[in-house]
Amino acid sequence: MSVPTIQRRKTTGQIRAMKGSGQPVVSLTAYTTPVARLFDPHVDFLLVGDSVGMVFYGFKSSLEVTLDMMIAHGAAVMRGVEKSCVIVDMPFGTYQESPEQAFRNAARMMVETGCDGVKLEGGEEMAETIHFMTQRGIPVLGHIGLTPQSINAFGSYSSRGRTDAEAKAIMSGAQAIEEAGAFAYVIEATQEPLAKAITEASGVPTIGIGASVHCDGQVLVADDMLGLFSDFKPKFVKHYASLAPQIASAAETYAAEVRSRAFPAVEHTYQPKKS
Repeated sequence: MSVPTIQRRKTTGQIRAMKGSGQPVVSLTAYTTPVARLFDPHVDFLLVGDSVGMVFYGFKSSLEVTLDMMIAHGAAVMRGVEKSCVIVDMPFGTYQESPEQAFRNAARMMVETGCDGVKLEGGEEMAETIHFMTQRGIPVLGHIGLTPQSINAFGSYSSRGRTDAEAKAIMSGAQAIEEAGAFAYVIEATQEPLAKAITEASGVPTIGIGASVHCDGQVLVADDMLGLFSDFKPKFVKHYASLAPQIASAAETYAAEVRSRAFPAVEHTYQPKKS
């Protein structure tokens, strides 16, 4: 009698072990069950990003995103995966106050979603928090370079690492969060030579978004990758589809058919069975 094979999802430990394997780490954001199901066979981990605030809710920044929102979307994504590791962003204000606050909110996130780990932004200033969390069983994905939750301090979304002082701070931040126990970290919108140098010095995978092809992996916001925003395209985004005009065209055709009474046709309705 054969024992059925149980398919297990990829773990944060397996993501970490991809460093130096020659196999780039593939990641996309996801916020809903149907999209998670579509992406799941193709990625190593799904990131439930706080970018949900802009792409799903229409916020101007991620600062308005709440812990309850991230838990709801994290749980939705978990219902759609069989293979991928799932990491959920910690929203602004849920981890910066203290390591204890961060652990409490991250623990709630993991319990209520079933996700595999959390992501938080920051370099050296977050090392103590990351250490506190990882020592207590919370896998942490770090995030350095452009950290969108700090937009009010930065003043713009321009690339980071353009001055020697800024590059040095980002490099030391990368080292600090790795030593604190992060299993990997995102490098966002950072000058390519700096991102490459950080990757070469790092003992854990670096995940680039607007950083460098030399990073150990890449992540993109799904809605950007799919071309759902035709009015704005960051420099580091490549459209692998152009769904915005297709969706608009489909809506236009549907509206025209409803107004002309071409839809629903007989085949779209329930007719009495002939006796």
